[in-house]
Parts: sequence; C-alpha cells; structure tokens
Amino acid sequence: MTSTNSALIMLLAGIGVPMLAALNAGLGARLGSPVSAALILFAVALCSTALVLAALGGNFAGAASAPKHLFLGGVLVAFYVLSITWIAPSFGVGNAVFFVLLGQLISAALIDHFGLFGATVTPISPTRLAGIAVMAGGVFLTQIAAR
Repeated sequence: MTSTNSALIMLLAGIGVPMLAALNAGLGARLGSPVSAALILFAVALCSTALVLAALGGNFAGAASAPKHLFLGGVLVAFYVLSITWIAPSFGVGNAVFFVLLGQLISAALIDHFGLFGATVTPISPTRLAGIAVMAGGVFLTQIAAR
C-alpha cells in the first residue's frame, strides 16, 4: 500500500471519529443508555469486521500465544466508545473530540519517543514538539477559543 493510500485511509478514519461520537451519543440519548448504545456499536463492529475478515481471509492462529497485554487495545476502544457516548451529549461533540485529539497527540508523541509497544523510535525534537504544540493550538482555536 502506498503512503498516499495509507494517508487517505487514515484521513477517512479521522473523519469518522466525530461522526461515530455524534451518532453513538444520539443513539445513547435515544435509548436512555450510553452503555446500550456502546454495546450495539460493538455488535455492529463485530459483524462488520467478521465480513472483512471473511472477504480478505485471515485466522486467529497466533492469538492464543500472543502476549496478553496486546489485548488491552480492546479495553481502550471500549473505554473510548463508552466515554465519548456518555460525555458528548452534554459536553459537545467538538469539545469531546478536541480532548481526544489532544490526548492522541500527547500519547502518540510519547509512544514514538520511547518506542513503546514496538513502535519505531522517533525522538521528540524541538521541531516536533513545536509541531505538536501548533496542532494542539489549532484544535484549541477551533473549539474552545471560538466560543
């Protein structure tokens, strides 16, 4: 896959995050239960992923022997979906996503800097830190300062 295709896919994934937040928050409000909305989201996600797996082929052969900490991603995605579904209706989708993006910038920089979870080490240089600050400032300006 080319870098351009990878970037486009990730751009689309990023576009989907606020949509996911708004849609699931709306479903949670309609059902009167953010947890029920999250469970429905995961059921639909499971079915969607199963279809992609069937179409592309794949298996679970290495799952049993994988280090158990690698499964924490499921806990993190559940935390994200539950928290965004619960918080977005009262806090606002834009505000909720702002803090999610800020957390992602900080976390991604630390993961890269220390090479955590097998990531390629990319030290936090002054230039990279300035770029992260500019990104965080831009997101801040679009959400908080614009009110």
